[in-house]
Amino acid sequence: MKKIACLCLACFMFGANVQAEVGNEWNLLGDRATWLYQQGQYNEAVTMARKAISMAEKELGPEHPDVANLLNNLAVIHDSQGRADLALPLYKHALTIRENAMGPEHISVADSLSNLAILYSIQGQFTLAEPMLKRALAINEMALGADHPDMANALNNLATMYAMQGQYPTAEPLYKHALEIREKALGPEHPDVAISLANLAGLYDMQEKYTLAEPMYQRALAINENGLGANHPNVATVLEAMAQLYSKNGNKAQQDACMKRAAKIRAMAQ
Repeated sequence: MKKIACLCLACFMFGANVQAEVGNEWNLLGDRATWLYQQGQYNEAVTMARKAISMAEKELGPEHPDVANLLNNLAVIHDSQGRADLALPLYKHALTIRENAMGPEHISVADSLSNLAILYSIQGQFTLAEPMLKRALAINEMALGADHPDMANALNNLATMYAMQGQYPTAEPLYKHALEIREKALGPEHPDVAISLANLAGLYDMQEKYTLAEPMYQRALAINENGLGANHPNVATVLEAMAQLYSKNGNKAQQDACMKRAAKIRAMAQ
């Protein structure tokens, strides 16, 4: 599961079970947990992910790379719930297994580094986050090439860390590069493009460049509605960001409308 650091969105780096046999019950449970997460059904996803981990540990052993993938995915779900206390040890455990089993330059190690670094960034621990994000970027570029969509994720994550520290001139070209890669590789209507648009909009919003931010938020909202559904949590997140923008530029009616709709979506996801 891939976690993409965002000023207003959270999308995550899920690990695929690379050695799983089709039909394995723990693998099917893990796939079901991923699907539930993607639908915004986090509590159900947690239950399914825990069952998958228990079964996989018994069948494969606790240090198997596929166990690390499942641990990482459960951490992502907890992270989306705002439970950093539960997510952090799972991320660390998954990283240790991956480094030991697959080597320090494996692409799955980059995913673990990114997920852990994003959590540290959210907690304001930037001195821990920055070297992890730079290492993840280097691993991705070496393994996948400069134009791969996962490079966009790595660029986006590094940009977000800088934006959170107010280093806007450093963050902006990284966000723009990530957006260009995603639009070219994934198409202009992909949900990851919405993440780039929302992050760039958030960057402009933080600098009070509202006329630049608003159309990017609106495009991100439309992409998420069309690609994920009108009641997906990512739709609510963009609506909440838009409400903050409207509160700053004095558009009270739009602010209220966005907040009302976002609150309704959040209530449905509980």
